[in-house]
Amino acid sequence: MNKDLVAIFDYLEREKGIKKEIVIQAIEDALQLAARKSIKGVPGATVKVDPKTGDIEVYTEKEIVEKVTYPGEEITLEEARELDPDCELGQWLELCVTPDYFGRIAAQTAKQVIAQKLRTAERDIIYEEFRHRIGEIVHGVVKRVIKGRTLIVDLGKVEAILPDRFIPRIEKHFVGDKVSALLLEVRDTDGGGAEAILSRTHPEIVNQLFRQEVPEIQDGIITIKQIVREAGHRSKVVVHTDDPKVDPVGACVGVRGARVKNVIRELNNEKIDIIPYTEDRIELLERALSPIEIKRINEGEETITIIVEDEDYPAALGKRGINARLIGDLLGVRLDIIKMSEHQKTMAFERKQLALSEDPWLDETLTIEGVKPFVLDSLIAAGFDTPRKLLTVTPAEIMKEAGVTKELADDVLEKVRKKGN
Repeated sequence: MNKDLVAIFDYLEREKGIKKEIVIQAIEDALQLAARKSIKGVPGATVKVDPKTGDIEVYTEKEIVEKVTYPGEEITLEEARELDPDCELGQWLELCVTPDYFGRIAAQTAKQVIAQKLRTAERDIIYEEFRHRIGEIVHGVVKRVIKGRTLIVDLGKVEAILPDRFIPRIEKHFVGDKVSALLLEVRDTDGGGAEAILSRTHPEIVNQLFRQEVPEIQDGIITIKQIVREAGHRSKVVVHTDDPKVDPVGACVGVRGARVKNVIRELNNEKIDIIPYTEDRIELLERALSPIEIKRINEGEETITIIVEDEDYPAALGKRGINARLIGDLLGVRLDIIKMSEHQKTMAFERKQLALSEDPWLDETLTIEGVKPFVLDSLIAAGFDTPRKLLTVTPAEIMKEAGVTKELADDVLEKVRKKGN
């Protein structure tokens, strides 16, 4: 017990920053209460812990008298001189009164005090070192893996928790692995301590990594306006600068992609799209999908529907719909992406249904708002002189008979369909 105590004192001072004197004083105070309760007849017991040897002794002071009236507080001169030959009546003599069984009490009490001191010290260290660093990236080593994939990360003087829900599903960590994570929060625990909570899924970790790699962001020349993320799979970062001489996307990518590659490597090869900022959300949509060309856009308050060519559909949607979902998050809407072939089938069906209608307008002379007169003349000359006749043919037939482009044929049919609806 004695050697163990000395080793614990040294460890607490060296590794946890808890001064030896503070721990010893706390143990002495706790043991003093224990001694006064457990040792009968010694009301004024005090406990001393030797910092060099770890020995624990219980002492009491007794007054030297001729005749003892209160045995717990007095001692005869004859008995006192057996311990100190030079003592005199009326003096107080310090006596060691450690009982044999007190070792067990001392061991248990010391264990409890040390555990409490550890919790308090770690709480103080956590608050002192980390409360001002929330939102920053910290580095540590995986010490334990608990509750599935939850990690206990050694940050030096303290340990932090990286919960399962804050670890990307594609990542696996093992004891001894180095790990970097965002310091998400510092919170109190039920046991009177504190714990630091880490995250590798929060979008802010992407922001902090770019700040480390791109001096222009650190200096305020480039601003990261928005980040949306599907942790472990893809992030989209919108960047902006007021300096016309600076290319914000190029600066973030770096020479030969060096800067963004460092961020990607830190995120275990997560894909990162860097997009130049614009206030116009349709233009931002087009930039986010580039180089995919949007053929048609139907913009609503909560949903934007776009049409793309069939061969562009998989890339626009992304694996498991991640790309479309992230772009929707950027715009604050739901983004629906439709193949051109499916759109054309739907429009053809609606035109046929409209052509079967008995609306008199369908048999009037063809007029289409927004279409140039010479195009209208070409359509009428080709025999499409009423809306109904136009609705019963395909874009290919219009192209052939009226000599117009496919885009123009599609536009004409769409205008007639919308007018009829």
